[in-house]
Amino acid sequence: MLTTLAIANYRSLRQLILPLGRLNVITGANGSGKSNLYRALRLLAETAQGRVIPSLAREGGLPSTLWAGPETISRAMRRGEAVVQGTVRNEPVHLRLGFASDDFGYAIDIGMPEPVPNTLFGLDPEIKRECLWAGPILRPAAVLADRHGPLVKVRDNRDWRVLTRNIAGFDSMMLQCADPVLAPEVLRLREQMRSWRFYDHFRTDADAPARQTQIGTRTPVLGHDGSDLAAALQTIIEIGDEDALHTAIDDAFPGSQIHIPPERGRFSIQMRQHGLLRPLSSAELSDGTLRYLLLVAALLTPRPPALLVLNEPETSLHPDLLPALARLIQRAARDTQVIVVSHAARLIAALERHGDCNSLMLEKDFGETQITGLEDLARPPWQWATR
Repeated sequence: MLTTLAIANYRSLRQLILPLGRLNVITGANGSGKSNLYRALRLLAETAQGRVIPSLAREGGLPSTLWAGPETISRAMRRGEAVVQGTVRNEPVHLRLGFASDDFGYAIDIGMPEPVPNTLFGLDPEIKRECLWAGPILRPAAVLADRHGPLVKVRDNRDWRVLTRNIAGFDSMMLQCADPVLAPEVLRLREQMRSWRFYDHFRTDADAPARQTQIGTRTPVLGHDGSDLAAALQTIIEIGDEDALHTAIDDAFPGSQIHIPPERGRFSIQMRQHGLLRPLSSAELSDGTLRYLLLVAALLTPRPPALLVLNEPETSLHPDLLPALARLIQRAARDTQVIVVSHAARLIAALERHGDCNSLMLEKDFGETQITGLEDLARPPWQWATR
């Protein structure tokens, strides 16, 4: 389970360190930085897939994603006694992402490349530093794997073993150096991060993949676009928690049941609702009903991930459905760590009634995202690796 999430110089997240629990709710006003936090967490996950540099490129490159304000905001600036302006930089230009968990900590430092002649990729950012360590805080004695530019080394008892001296600047050490014998901790961390799942704004329009009949196969993990919804629901019925599935649907739509009829290998959804003489097909379901079924399939997965992140799951849902959704999220948190990014007051209130809910409210101050009311004593310790 992640205990700390750290982000520096990503959009409005100049220096944000968040404590995390089993069930987490991230909220705040529009423009407070919720979407930036969600995108930064997705970017961190892309590191384990080898896609962090292409993902940055899709966002406009490193210059478009970096913190746009001054390196430091003085007290005089905050009091309005001095103009908000840049000064001579003391640190290199970089984007930093990291986390600490029950077992390991990991951090990555991404910066601009050195000038290289005769290349069209001169604006591609480079990975300057990566560290993997044991325990919650980065300490020299706890480092298990370390990457400085093109050099990657791993701990070998009390000494170091060099794995490579020429890793490419666009490659993470988790992609190139995850060896079950030489670097088992790197491999374990990579596989853990690859299990993270993100669900963000399922399509529910008339042409949405979830409304179409699809060839079905066992689906323990719902696809990101929801195209395999019927197969995922049938998988829960056959090898997952069928009772929890029926309970979640009845909780939201009393007296309703779903059925996946056999159609020569093609799967579709039929939903029986109280008072109707025939079941409704997926094409007839309302946007909110279809979205709720998608969330049911995601949250009741027979293969729980290490981390499940939901971005504004309340979209298209009637407020009366939010308490049922909250109960579904709370149940999922028994088996996996959950982060919910939301601004739906009713959903947040229902989740906060759960005794172990870690609720964090974001706000902006001088363009910088901060956590409202987080005392210094509650702020988790964090140390970035230097270049």
